Amino acid sequence: MLRFAPILLAVLAAYVMYRFSAWKTGKALDAQSTPLKDPELLRLTRKMAAQLDLPQIKVNIYEIEPINGLAAPDGRIFVTRGFMNKYRDGIVTADELASVIAHELGHVALGHSKRRMIDFGAQNAIRVLLMGIIGRLIPFVGVYLVNFLISMLGAKLSRQDEYEADAYAAALLTKSGIGVAPQIAMFQKLDYLAGKAGGQLAWLMSHPKTGERIAAIRKLDSGWKGAGA
Repeated sequence: MLRFAPILLAVLAAYVMYRFSAWKTGKALDAQSTPLKDPELLRLTRKMAAQLDLPQIKVNIYEIEPINGLAAPDGRIFVTRGFMNKYRDGIVTADELASVIAHELGHVALGHSKRRMIDFGAQNAIRVLLMGIIGRLIPFVGVYLVNFLISMLGAKLSRQDEYEADAYAAALLTKSGIGVAPQIAMFQKLDYLAGKAGGQLAWLMSHPKTGERIAAIRKLDSGWKGAGA
C-alpha cells in the first residue's frame, strides 16, 4: 500500500490545486465582470436558449483586454472586454461573437471543466509513477522526458475538448438559425488578430490548428445538409 502513497498524494494534491484554482478564478471573475447588456447579442443568446429549452443564457463580460471567451468552473460563460471592443469597432460581428458563446456553452454542457480536473489528477499520478521509473533509468534527462510526455498528453486531451466544443457550437448555431458561417469566419479573424498580436492571442493558445477546426466544422455541416436533402 505504501508504494502507492506517492500516486495517491499526487492525485489528492491535484484535486486540492483544482479546487483552489476554481475558487480563485471565481473570485477574480466576480470582481472583474459585468453582465452582458448588448441588445443584439442578447437576442442571439435568446435564440440559442430556446433551442436548449433554457429561460436564458447568462453571459458576463470579463473586464480584461486579451481576446478570449471562457467557461468558468462553476458553469458561467464569459467573453472578455477585449472581444467586446472588437465587436464595438466592427471587426467582429454579433453572429461571430455568438459563435464564441456557443463554443463556451459546449465546454459547460460536455463537462470539460470537471473532466479536466480528473485528467489533471491522472496526469500528475502518471508523472510521479514515470519519474520513479524513468528517473532511475535515465538520471537527470529522465525528468525532462517525463514532463515532455505528460505535456504532450495534456495537449492532446485539450485539443479533443476543443473539437468537441466546436461540434456542439456548430450544432447549436445551426439549430438556432445562425449557421456555421459566423463560426468559421470567427476562426479566420482570430488567426488574423493573432498575427497582429504576435501570436499571443489567448483564444489560440493550446488550441488545435485553425484550418483543421474549420475543416471539421465544414464536414459536420455538409453531413447535416446531406442528411436533410
